[in-house]
Amino acid sequence: MQRFPVSPGERPEEPDPSAGSADTATATIDEQGIVIGWSDSARRLLGYTTSEVLGLPAARLLADAVGDTTRRAPSGQERWSGTVALRHRDGHRLDVGLLAHHWTSTGARAQWLVVSPVPDRPRTPWTEPMEEWAFTQSPYLMAIFDTDLRLLRANAVMERTLSLSEDTMRGLRLPDIAPDPVSDETERKMRLALESGEPQQVGAFVRHAGRGGEHDWTTSLAPLRNPDGKVRAVCLSAHDETGVGGARHRTPLPTEADTLTGTGLNSARTAQELSDVAVPRLADFVTVDLLDPPAGGSEPVRVPAAEPVTMCRTAVRSVLEGSPESPVRVGGTTVYPPMSPPAECLATGRGAVYATSDAVIARWVAQDPGAAWVRGHGTHSIMTVPLRSGGNTLGMAVFGRHRRPEPFGPEDLRLAEQLTTRAAVGIHNARHRSRERTNTMTLQRSLLPQTLPVQSALEIASRYLPAGTESGVGGDWFDVIPLSGARVALVVGDVVGHGMRASATMGRLRTAVRTLADVDLPPDELLTHLDDLILRLSADEAGTEGAGDAAGGIGTTCLYVVYDPVSRRCTIARAGHPPPAVVSPEGSVYLLDVPVGPPLGLGGLPFETVETELPEGTILALYTDGLLQTREHDVDDALDSMFAALARPAATLETVCDRVLTGLLTHRPEDDVALLVARTRVLHDDRVAVWELPPDPSVVAQARRLTTDQLTVWGLEEAGFVTELMVSELVTNAIRYGRPPIQLRLIHENSTLICEVSDSSSTAPHLRRARTFDEGGRGLLLVAQLAQRWGTRHAPIGKTIWAEQSLAAQ
Repeated sequence: MQRFPVSPGERPEEPDPSAGSADTATATIDEQGIVIGWSDSARRLLGYTTSEVLGLPAARLLADAVGDTTRRAPSGQERWSGTVALRHRDGHRLDVGLLAHHWTSTGARAQWLVVSPVPDRPRTPWTEPMEEWAFTQSPYLMAIFDTDLRLLRANAVMERTLSLSEDTMRGLRLPDIAPDPVSDETERKMRLALESGEPQQVGAFVRHAGRGGEHDWTTSLAPLRNPDGKVRAVCLSAHDETGVGGARHRTPLPTEADTLTGTGLNSARTAQELSDVAVPRLADFVTVDLLDPPAGGSEPVRVPAAEPVTMCRTAVRSVLEGSPESPVRVGGTTVYPPMSPPAECLATGRGAVYATSDAVIARWVAQDPGAAWVRGHGTHSIMTVPLRSGGNTLGMAVFGRHRRPEPFGPEDLRLAEQLTTRAAVGIHNARHRSRERTNTMTLQRSLLPQTLPVQSALEIASRYLPAGTESGVGGDWFDVIPLSGARVALVVGDVVGHGMRASATMGRLRTAVRTLADVDLPPDELLTHLDDLILRLSADEAGTEGAGDAAGGIGTTCLYVVYDPVSRRCTIARAGHPPPAVVSPEGSVYLLDVPVGPPLGLGGLPFETVETELPEGTILALYTDGLLQTREHDVDDALDSMFAALARPAATLETVCDRVLTGLLTHRPEDDVALLVARTRVLHDDRVAVWELPPDPSVVAQARRLTTDQLTVWGLEEAGFVTELMVSELVTNAIRYGRPPIQLRLIHENSTLICEVSDSSSTAPHLRRARTFDEGGRGLLLVAQLAQRWGTRHAPIGKTIWAEQSLAAQ
């Protein structure tokens, strides 16, 4: 293109002064009709200074009473134009053409911008009819702006695009015609074209705010010169590449690839998004094939071109229904022969464009039956582009054209590389998240109970469902812990956060709960110790990377339940956790009234314990909040659904669990779900024997006889010798070191025999090794050797020393 540079220091030729003033009067009016902005040109037009107008109702500037032509624009209308009679400051009347835009400022303040050219500019004469016809009838949007960047001419396309007539726009600057950041950028480029004499390009054009649809404008700005070579105006020409009515598909812009970021866990979805973006905008047919990731997924995949390449067909898209070009369906395997274009693409890591007449394509079609689509569907142009991310070759995309007549060119290859690069990053991220999720789930499941312990107090069933969202696996857990005296503890907890960190914190808390449960702490004391532990974990992690996200598990919730099958008493405390649901043997369902304590990690706040008696056959349902907080239901509806599922009679608790999950969840939950369902059993009087003993050493022999007689009733004579020794030592210890009253209790629990001696002293015994000449100190050592487990359990008043024997070993 011939250039006509502007000499240094030379300005474009000024417009003829006879053409009139280049000013535009502008005023800004808020939603209440108050003037909040007033230009100097508006002052010259109406004679009012800024200080005289600001804050006044705009209606006071009208020459006539408010009528149909000056009424407020209808709700939702973004623009108004027309002729309005205004009153000059000196009293005379002015009929002024106005254009008003409704817009929102950067401060999110809605207001009206009112503009008017001052005065109307004359139309530039055109001497050649064909030039006029070319301008007015051009399928492109065209406009001419003078050296003050005021519109002189606009063709019919611009009038249709902006829904404004040429007469309305004449004399206005582009930002006055269409307030928009694109207008400001276009005007800047127009000024640059005038001053430099060089054509400019803008990648967009403004559109009417009320118009929808997808448009891709390419705008050119060319300086216009007189016969002497001086710049007299600038011509704006814009082309909508979507075509008339958006019928023609456009080539994808780089910004469209921004959606291919792989935010999900499914790399196949990202591959399909790549093909969906490319067809039909870029190609008529696309296949995306991925290589199997290497073990560990960290080393780059190197593909030699001289060997066949086996890949997985991951995505297909075609303008033809059913994608007949691909003989391999999604999920199938395709093998590319050595030295074929796909193999070359993977080996070199570079994209390439081919015509189907090329010899390399002919050789590929001859070697590979899967390439028959090249000949069978009239394909005339092909691109092969690798999917690479961080040095890893993840796969490859093949693009073909058989409907669009133009072959692929360098610009098409560049756009395809941008798309595949974005897609490769997304696929890499999806695979990374998938591996991370798998590792987290493996850790989570390894920390949850693999099998439920054998005990006779409760019939138990459980479920755990990891979150199905991109946030990853959380820290929900449950546990069943056998306690002394045939009691059982049920625990359900929810660590805040997701991912490996939450799972690791869950494992530490579950271990701590088991340790504290072994000490036989009451539920409220156990939660207090757990609260202190989380505070220490938080202090240890303070300042470490990522510690800000619920450091140490602050905000964790927990529900701790202890059930005694002998007394049928259930003791419960909770820390910010939902209360358990109870199903009575008659079928009524309700939430147990348990005072809610604060979530763990806040410190300094108490927890309360509630004790209730549960009839035999009562069902307890413990759960995490992920069960109730679903997209389909609010909490009240979810509770109703859970109650309905629990109330239905069921042969097994496994069925109860399935009904609860089916009733509340229609898809993978957004948060982890832990569900623990237990049905109470009772150890009746025929399995428990209790005696009150006076604090007299002579009663030890009586305790042995009572024990022997009871074992005979239970048919456990073989356990008599060991049990007599333990009873003798425990009763002697209580008489010597404890305080009355003293109680001996035997419990026969399936294959376990439990011996308990209680007194009202809170002093706990401790195991020590007696010296050679010591007369005492050997009793507890003997009990520890004879029992399978033994320990001390404290009560509000006194303590209990217990010992368990395994009858299976007798």
